[in-house]
Amino acid sequence: MRVGARGWRYVRRVALSRTAGVAAVVSLCGLATGEARAQETAGEADPYGVEIHAFVSQGFIKTTNNNYLASSERGSFEFTEVGLNVTKQLTDELRVGVQLFAQDLGPSGNYAPRMDWYYLDYRFFDWFGIRAGRTKIPFGLYNEFNDIDAARVPILLPQSVYPIDHRDFLLAQTGGELYGNVPLGTLGTLEYRAYGGTLHIDTPPPPSPGIEVEDAEVPYVFGGRVMWAPPITGLQIGASAQALRFDWDYQIDPVLIPILQGVTLLPADFANPLAVKFRVKLWVASLEYQRGDLLFSAEYSRWIGEFESVAPKLLAPKTVNERYYAMLSYRVAPWFTPGVYYSVYLPNVDERDARKDYQRDLALSFRYDLNPHWLLKIEGHYMNGTAALAPALNDGTAVQKLSKDWGVLVLKTTAYF
Repeated sequence: MRVGARGWRYVRRVALSRTAGVAAVVSLCGLATGEARAQETAGEADPYGVEIHAFVSQGFIKTTNNNYLASSERGSFEFTEVGLNVTKQLTDELRVGVQLFAQDLGPSGNYAPRMDWYYLDYRFFDWFGIRAGRTKIPFGLYNEFNDIDAARVPILLPQSVYPIDHRDFLLAQTGGELYGNVPLGTLGTLEYRAYGGTLHIDTPPPPSPGIEVEDAEVPYVFGGRVMWAPPITGLQIGASAQALRFDWDYQIDPVLIPILQGVTLLPADFANPLAVKFRVKLWVASLEYQRGDLLFSAEYSRWIGEFESVAPKLLAPKTVNERYYAMLSYRVAPWFTPGVYYSVYLPNVDERDARKDYQRDLALSFRYDLNPHWLLKIEGHYMNGTAALAPALNDGTAVQKLSKDWGVLVLKTTAYF
């Protein structure tokens, strides 16, 4: 069995002493990263057998004010995830895998099945391998495990860096990837990932009444990550970067055109459609440290967006987000792990004062492992600010008019094998 150094640290952290659960979680990690080379514990087991795994999650979201992710103010069960994956080790070097996934999260997903990821993975050496297909995007510490509820303590990872409603943009890309683990002698080991391809996205919702979105596509996405494990047990430090471009057309209601021209938001000679190119660059610096049953992680990220169009006054030419968090968890018992994090999202680094300019999230999580294949989580959030709220979920109310201080209760149960 061949498992990368980072994969083993991950398995030790999330599976801990749950012997039967280790097999399922190791396999799921291998599907996400291509690092695990799982096999049966029996000495005579076929190392090239087919592996089949699945998970089913049902959640509930309730907020004290404001609708968040779903119609949550009255309580919503629109928080469901189902996945079925199959992998096979064809040779010592070649592995294939695929996952079918369906989700319902408020207005998105609606249980439509999709190929969540699929890959061909050929490892020439420990320090060099190639993947092709729809591969997980290595971004930060936890993006590859974002859809594996059994692999973490919180229900919602810190939303400043891992927004669940951006899953389609961040989870996987269709293209190719190079990867490997390089020994550095007394300096530890270095894992690297480099990828390039495209994203398949659904047409985004209209930004406002009278404007429709058409022909949305992503011409390219590329990026990479390096993760350094120094010779300090439990410590890893990393950096990730990504660049991509979204293209789409805005069809503007002819009634609105002279109005927007009158306030110089559209040029005098404008004619439909308004072609838009939106370039995005993302980077994140990561640190994780585990000592025994204690796990600490922190990440700092900036996302830079630049619009290119003939209407620069209508679409801000450049916006810089600031995103960061610190997270702590401690395994009190094999069946019980509490955790806490503080997460901050600032959509524009130059504007920080109004409630629409920030969202601060203090979360407390409790994970209960009821048995090796079934877990229950309870999570509470104190939210300050409205920056990440969606007007479309709040009857069109602008974010600056939504409640500044609000709370979120999230419950979730997951079964997996």
